[in-house]
Amino acid sequence: MQNQTFPLILSFGVCDPVGAIGVQADCAAFAALGCHGLSAIAGLLVSDSARIENMYELDSDWMAEQARTLLEDMPIAAFKVGAVGSALHLAAIAEIVSDYPDAPLVLDPFLSALPDAGLGDEEMLSALRSILAPQATALILSQSELGRMAELWRDGAEGKDGDFEEDVAELTSSGLHYVLVTGSRDEHGACSNRLYDASGEVARVDWQHLPGPFLGAGNTYSAAFTACLARGMDAPQALVLAQEYTTGALEHAQRFGMGKFIPSKFFRP
Repeated sequence: MQNQTFPLILSFGVCDPVGAIGVQADCAAFAALGCHGLSAIAGLLVSDSARIENMYELDSDWMAEQARTLLEDMPIAAFKVGAVGSALHLAAIAEIVSDYPDAPLVLDPFLSALPDAGLGDEEMLSALRSILAPQATALILSQSELGRMAELWRDGAEGKDGDFEEDVAELTSSGLHYVLVTGSRDEHGACSNRLYDASGEVARVDWQHLPGPFLGAGNTYSAAFTACLARGMDAPQALVLAQEYTTGALEHAQRFGMGKFIPSKFFRP
């Protein structure tokens, strides 16, 4: 027996019975990449491999109590924040992580499997931008999710579309270190993940779209990215290695039921 020698990552998010998304999926990806996952549950899903039927929020104080108890006992190498139920959860998380400014904090708050992907609550989007993102190492989101967030700081001007680069700069200027925009497509249809800091684009990885359909592809990527940071990699290196891992997980995905394919977190080449 020996003391812990590999990184511990605390994941805030929902509990998924399938294990395809949320904290169970995070913990599996963390383990595959040499880290140990801890969890603070913010909500319970009623779901199968095809869809989420319902989501039940847990009290934000209960979630915070889970996290505080773990943090008093163990050294945490990184934090990951997934989908949560309310702005109260985000406020509680922001207060907790403020005590650990040296630990990487990765935000992946938009869950595409939810009916509104988590984008329907303006109070949550505002809280995410104003109190949690400024403390974060990276915010992971798609271009459409970035656009939805940006609507909040455009004064509701109808028909006014923000420039993509300006929207990214708005976030990085607030204190957020990196914005990681996933699934961007160029004029030829090629997919890429692009990493930005306050100076602009700093790294990019291209990838081949796979047909799927998949449940938890984005969750797999953000968990892998977090694990790479927890192991001491810089963000551009984590961008590439997380994509390599995710591609392999999708190429070896399995269909457990009648719904979508589930990424194989422990695939072997």
